Amino acid sequence: MDRFWHKRIVRSGPHTLQPYRQNPPDRVMTDDDVVFCDFGPIFDGWEADFGRTFVLGDDPVKHRLRDDLPVVFEAGRRYFDTHPDASGEQLFAEVLRLTADAGWEYGGPHAGHLVGEFPHERINGDEIEYYITHGSTQPMRRADRAGQACHWILEIHLIDRDRGFGGFFEQLLDLPHPPR
Repeated sequence: MDRFWHKRIVRSGPHTLQPYRQNPPDRVMTDDDVVFCDFGPIFDGWEADFGRTFVLGDDPVKHRLRDDLPVVFEAGRRYFDTHPDASGEQLFAEVLRLTADAGWEYGGPHAGHLVGEFPHERINGDEIEYYITHGSTQPMRRADRAGQACHWILEIHLIDRDRGFGGFFEQLLDLPHPPR
């Protein structure tokens, strides 16, 4: 690993409700907390982005949230796999539907972004076509400006606003996975 392309995030308790762009103050974890980590390392010039959630204690709702994160991710991946012309907007709508069906609220303005040979050095962070969100209408399976296939990170940020916590799961969307 050479360096990180985005800030390293470790959030706990109510700070897990916050989307990426927020910078809540430091907080000491408690014995019955939910914690998530979000790291964006660069390996040999290529971006990676990885997020996972951990639960301290026995709260069954927090454990259900943690367990639902990869389920919603995999369902989003199945949608992407079975809809070859899907746009970022269409995948985002599906992630919102999956989130509601699981009984959660979605915690961010998007459900992922483009990654590759460090494109975040070259792109404007406000260019909607580089995100899985409303208004991103181009097909996700397309070539980037350099003619290379686009690769995407799918982010799942589920929250329980009333109980004051959330969870996060992200990884490469189009990573080859073994047949089922």
